[in-house]
Amino acid sequence: MQATVRSFDEATRSGSVFLDDGTVLEFDPPAFDAGPLRLLRTGQRVNLGMTGDRITYVTLSTFPVPD
Repeated sequence: MQATVRSFDEATRSGSVFLDDGTVLEFDPPAFDAGPLRLLRTGQRVNLGMTGDRITYVTLSTFPVPD
């Protein structure tokens, strides 16, 4: 699933994204740490790994989400 970064706190490694339908979802440090990224910028497109309504993986839209 793709989304756009709404906010990211570098100190806590958590943030939120907008889904394409405008829904806002929060992600926690484990979801950010699961991917290869060091930081995110507002407006950046990302790919998400999801379990139910919970984001479990965040990476750039040009990187694949692991199975």
